[in-house]
Amino acid sequence: MKIVYVIDSLASKGGAERILSEKMSYMAERYDYDVSVVTCYQDPVRQANVYPLSDKVKQVNLNIPYYSQYRYGYPLRLWKKWQLYQQLKHQLAATVHSIDPDILVGLGYFQADVVTAIRCRAVKVVEAHEARCFSMSDQGLQRSWLSRLYMRYYRSHYFRNVERQTDDVVTLTTGDAYEWRRVKRVEVIPNFTMMPQPSSLSLHPSDKKRVMAVGRLEWQKGFDRLIDIWAMVAPRHPDWQLDIFGSGTMAATLQQLIAGHGLMHSAKIHPFTNHIQEEYLKSSLFVLPSRFEGFGLVLLEAMQSGLPCVVFDCPYGPGDVVADGQSGFVVKDGDTSAFAARLEQLMSDDDLRQRFSERSLERVRQYDVHAVMQQWKELFEALCH
Repeated sequence: MKIVYVIDSLASKGGAERILSEKMSYMAERYDYDVSVVTCYQDPVRQANVYPLSDKVKQVNLNIPYYSQYRYGYPLRLWKKWQLYQQLKHQLAATVHSIDPDILVGLGYFQADVVTAIRCRAVKVVEAHEARCFSMSDQGLQRSWLSRLYMRYYRSHYFRNVERQTDDVVTLTTGDAYEWRRVKRVEVIPNFTMMPQPSSLSLHPSDKKRVMAVGRLEWQKGFDRLIDIWAMVAPRHPDWQLDIFGSGTMAATLQQLIAGHGLMHSAKIHPFTNHIQEEYLKSSLFVLPSRFEGFGLVLLEAMQSGLPCVVFDCPYGPGDVVADGQSGFVVKDGDTSAFAARLEQLMSDDDLRQRFSERSLERVRQYDVHAVMQQWKELFEALCH
């Protein structure tokens, strides 16, 4: 079977880039599929892949200079943007035709309308890696009224074309599957984790008084409200530490928020690390304060490391992964007081943390890489036949 994936770049640190790299490598190595990935905006000379990719996966870099449009002011920028869009359509179509795949896969948030519009014999599949209701939305962004009006039109047009052109949409959660109910066919296949499970629960003794969070420092991830929550909790637990791992455009804002709450000694922001499991194993609790998620891959990693979790029940994903009252707590979205209370409950109860830790390790088994990849194998083979 010949499969082509299309993505903007594999040079970014993100959940979609990581899971896609692992998925393509698995298919090429385990199933002996002929797998190619087309990166549209990645410059292979200056931008290396962040996550390892099997040598059996062929990578084609179109190297379209998308960001060059920002050198120009309006209205010239619009003309440059249109030129780059036309270049993408022509180069991508030519590349797909030259490979002649059985399955062509695009990502819901990146030019899926262009991918699914390519005239070829391939079955067109769209992977939705983030909640559709928030994809390309104005949430957390400062835009002019004209820009908001344009994006509302563009977003509606974009999804209407994808719905009309795609053969199948694969979502990560049942909630997001409902958002795609107008397509011909929709499937739910969750993410998986390839992180090894610790050999013993003793790796999480109760004296590790550390709460951990991981993610891009962007509005979506809700670290601003996590710091507000920590301001409620920290004064009553001065021996506990909050460590946030990530980078992004809100880094300076979050540092100011920490300083404004007087939390410099108990809350810290650290850069991304390639040894994230070591950090999980130095922690006792994991928190996910996101405003929305595609799935919450870091949740699987934390649970695979035996960490109890406290999460907001945001759209979509965290409520599907964490069993409320068993492997962690799922809190009504936006209820920061309830989140703080649940967090304190776990911080104060060593036995409860131990029970939740055991349940986390049990629950995460359903997201085993082999079980999830078998679902992909069955889907692709069904679509081809």
